[in-house]
Amino acid sequence: MNYSELEADVLRLVVGATEGGVRAFGEETVIRLVRPELLRGAAEDELTEEARTALTTACANVLRISAAQLHDAFATIYDGIVVDDDLDTGVLTAIGALAHWHTYLEQNRRGELYELAIRSIEDIDHEVSADLDDILATPEMAAEYERIRRLLDPGAGQERGTHCV
Repeated sequence: MNYSELEADVLRLVVGATEGGVRAFGEETVIRLVRPELLRGAAEDELTEEARTALTTACANVLRISAAQLHDAFATIYDGIVVDDDLDTGVLTAIGALAHWHTYLEQNRRGELYELAIRSIEDIDHEVSADLDDILATPEMAAEYERIRRLLDPGAGQERGTHCV
């Protein structure tokens, strides 16, 4: 499967998922994308102390805080970015994941969960440098794809097994 096919399949899964499935997927994925180790690479001169605290707190409490609280955290984070560009990759991943989760909470748009899925795939790609023409060739990328499928279409694995005679 190439990268474009993967994107299309993930979109199909997000669109076709149940409300419970899409919510469970979003929660598990946002937690994965705001994990504490992503913030460890941030240089002291990238964020003010207030911004670093707001980001760390939002990440640690992502499933317990409201959209309004996330909005307030973003104001502090964005005001506290002190570099023009080259923000640490882990920090960018966490901020992006929080932004997509915030919009999902406010507007219930499944497209935001599709974006979380793509950010999660990109996070794995950053670790293993997957081949875009055979995106599932690495065990890590194949495992992430299966995690996405399992959460968004829990019957998919069972269906594959029932077609065998």
